[in-house]
Amino acid sequence: MKVEVNKDVFSDAVSFAVKLLPQRTTLPILSGVLIVAGDNSVTISSFDYEVSAKTRVEASVETEGKVLVSGRLLAEIAQRLPDDTVSLELVGTSMSVKSGSAKFTLATMPIEEYPNLPEIEGISGSLPGDEFASAVSQVATAASRDDVTPVITGVLLDVTSTAVTMMATDRYRVAAKEVAWKADGVTDEGLQALIPARTLAEIGKTFSHAGELTITINVGGERELVAFSSAQRTVTTLLIKGSFPPVQKLFPTSTPDYAVVNTNDLIEATRRVALVLDREAPLRFTFNADGVGLEALGSEQAQASETIDGHLVGQDCVVSLKPQFLIDGLSSAHSDFVRVAFTQTDNPNKPGPVLITAQKSQDSDDTHSYRYLLQPNLLMR
Repeated sequence: MKVEVNKDVFSDAVSFAVKLLPQRTTLPILSGVLIVAGDNSVTISSFDYEVSAKTRVEASVETEGKVLVSGRLLAEIAQRLPDDTVSLELVGTSMSVKSGSAKFTLATMPIEEYPNLPEIEGISGSLPGDEFASAVSQVATAASRDDVTPVITGVLLDVTSTAVTMMATDRYRVAAKEVAWKADGVTDEGLQALIPARTLAEIGKTFSHAGELTITINVGGERELVAFSSAQRTVTTLLIKGSFPPVQKLFPTSTPDYAVVNTNDLIEATRRVALVLDREAPLRFTFNADGVGLEALGSEQAQASETIDGHLVGQDCVVSLKPQFLIDGLSSAHSDFVRVAFTQTDNPNKPGPVLITAQKSQDSDDTHSYRYLLQPNLLMR
């Protein structure tokens, strides 16, 4: 194998291929990237049985061939090469990387021991890459980080022929976002795919500037996976096995009592007042006709309070919420204003969870495409 390729294009392609690989793999060979040269192009791919990445770039191919080398090392080298072009050549059991006067020699790995990349088949739909990335960023923050219960460490994609609803929960909160898309072959029952939240967050960043993103879902087979493709780039990930909690039923059907608040004002006030709180302690919020009052009863040495503007509709409400969980929901609304709605419980002295939705302005109708349900106590067992 002997090829020449633009340095920046090559560096970007290798970085893409290794981004989703874990820092430590169970088998050293899974840390490699497979480079295949032919047909005036170079294909670069990686696979560790959980996730795979594959991209194709144009190149001047003098001799076709393929080679497997350490992915992260190659990515670091490619970023620092001095010239505009880089040449790759397989010589015996090593690969040389040349750019200008710089030359590196990398040991190769046995290709015959490297796993075959998964086949991409199933039901496909498409949507703009930036809308997909925005939705992922809004929802993934609510996923659990506790691996004891794997099903809630994922983001659920609930798919119909016209929309994808993403949902995540850690039992204290539920985030949901609906985005329109176009898909063929989805039955009236729809289908669901549960994707690891950390992986999906990285995939969202990867395709945030993609034009049209195609999502292919393969469920029901021996290896259930979902693939994300745009232009010459494809990423696949295995799905989490298990049943996602029925969080949809936790959202209230109506919320006559609510307050509309400037998003940034509420975030900044929460951050300030929470400074005196012990870790994990809740912050007390009072919503009434005078606005929103925040109160933190910290240690004997420090207390704090603040009031910000807010427009109340319906009954007053006093509720205690974890500051960081509230900030996560407010930041993910991606809007200038939010509607903080209050739900009812059987106990009139104990408010239910609050429902946060996005609003473009103080007087506009709220949009339910993004919903964030939050309560300091467990929403579900």
